[in-house]
Parts: sequence; C-alpha cells; structure tokens
Amino acid sequence: MAEFRMPQLGADMSAGKLLRWRKQPGDPVRRGDIIADVETDKADIEVEVFATGVIEKLLVPPGAKVPVGTVLAFIREEGQPAAVEAPPVFPVVPAPPAAVPSAIFPPAAAPAAPAIPPAAPIGPGRLHISPVARKAAADLGIDPATVQGTGPAGRITLEDVQRAAQARAAQPPPEAAPDRQTRLRQVIAAAMARSKREIPHYYLSATMDVSRALAWLARENLQRSVEDRLVYGVLLLKATALALRQVPELNGFWREGRAVPCADVHIGVAISLRGGGLVAPALHHTDRQSLGELMKNFRDLVQRARAGS
Repeated sequence: MAEFRMPQLGADMSAGKLLRWRKQPGDPVRRGDIIADVETDKADIEVEVFATGVIEKLLVPPGAKVPVGTVLAFIREEGQPAAVEAPPVFPVVPAPPAAVPSAIFPPAAAPAAPAIPPAAPIGPGRLHISPVARKAAADLGIDPATVQGTGPAGRITLEDVQRAAQARAAQPPPEAAPDRQTRLRQVIAAAMARSKREIPHYYLSATMDVSRALAWLARENLQRSVEDRLVYGVLLLKATALALRQVPELNGFWREGRAVPCADVHIGVAISLRGGGLVAPALHHTDRQSLGELMKNFRDLVQRARAGS
C-alpha cells in the first residue's frame, strides 16, 4: 500500500493546510495526477501523486493543517487486494471550503460564554434603568446588563451608559490575523535572512556582447504572432540552463558535509507582485524546453504567482 504524504513544498515549509481533495476513494490515479490542493505560507499549490493505483482511503479532512510527512491517504497499487473497511469520503469542491461539513465531522461543543454580572435589579427579570438611559444604550449598541449602575439602589443612569460607551471605544481593536500576502512576505524575509547569514556568498560579474542575440530575437518575433512573441528574459533563462548543464558543479546542493549534484535544471524566476514584494518560483527542466515552451510556461508562472497559486 503506497502512502501519500504531506509534501515539503518549500525549504522552509514545516506544515501545510489541505484545501481540497481532487480524488475520492475508489478513483484510479496515475503518477503525476493532481490529487489535492495544499495551502502553504507562500501559495496554494496543486499536489501531484507519485504512485499509480486506486485511492484506498483518505485520512485527513479538508481544512486540516498537518506537519510535513503526515500520511494523507493510502493508495492501493496494482495487484494489491482492496481493504474491507469502508473508507471515509471527503467532498471534492472547486474552491476552499468555508467550513468542514458537519455531516462528516461533528462540530466541537462551543465554549461556554463568560458570565456577565447583571446590574442590580429591582425585581426578578428586570433591570433598574432609567428610560433615557435605556434609549441611549439601544442607540449606542450597549447591553444594559453589562453596565454597572451608580444611581440610587444601583439604578443605571444616562451617565453610566455613556461611560460604558467611552470605555468600549477606548479599547484597542483585536489584532487581525495576518493575510496571505503578509505571511508570504514574512516567510520570504526569514528565508533570505537565514540564507545571507548561514550560506557563504560571493559575487561575479562580466560584460557580454548580446547584440547578436537581440538581433535574432527581433527577427524571430517578426515571424511570430503577438501572443507567441518572446521576451528577452526567456533567452537569459535558456542560456543559464544550458550553462548549468555544461558546468554541473554549479547545479546542486550541499548536504551532510558534501556537494550533491542535481541531474535536473530548475531555474528560479524573480516575479514582482502587484501588491508589492517579490517571489521566485522555479521553471522546472528549463534546459529541456524550447524557447516557445519556456515563453508559454513563463507567462503561466507569472499569472499563477500573482494569483497566489
């Protein structure tokens, strides 16, 4: 039985939120199929499955945030018998669920509301409050039961209601949870600071004559439709990818005290966001793509990065 686990979708990712399932128990899947959508601090990401078989069981409901490596589903590979236990079914939805369906997951018991001491009453079920104070409380949105009366026998006066309104206005508003853009910037800033602090840096510069490349680009674009024309940055991407293929020592990782070369060439592309800031998603297998494929995938990458997906 193959395990589908919460993948690490970034060097700094420690947990992910499962937004939705794209497959259900009993559905066949092939390696590379999109099985789920996962929310990270940087984006909503479509997650591929790396096994071929049939979805046996979904273990985590949409909306749950779990650590990287958590088993999310079991996949029955070819030749394996089906389980007898009936698997749970989580809804496949086109957008992130507003709440986990109660038919599948019963809601937790709501916490008891804090007790509010009532003002001194003059009889059972009645508040000792003047008519003008009651009207003012209604106009200001103040619950008279929360107001401490200072009048005779604890009577709530107009001044008491006004003081309660002033006290409420003086309270600082609750801090809002950081939005996706804020969390994205925080994660990127932390990663860049750690990179600068922990990884030795060196800088190289050179002057190159690219007039032939620019002349070729101008001639090539005259033969293409407006939608298919290339931008100068795509030439740089392709050139960088070919250089890394020719000098593999520059394409790899430092792990456990030694350099580990990488067989694939994935180039990070700096993309400015409309709301400010910068992200650098990767174009995978850049060296294997033609300039036309690179342009198409580059345009798609820009659109998805700016949409947060």
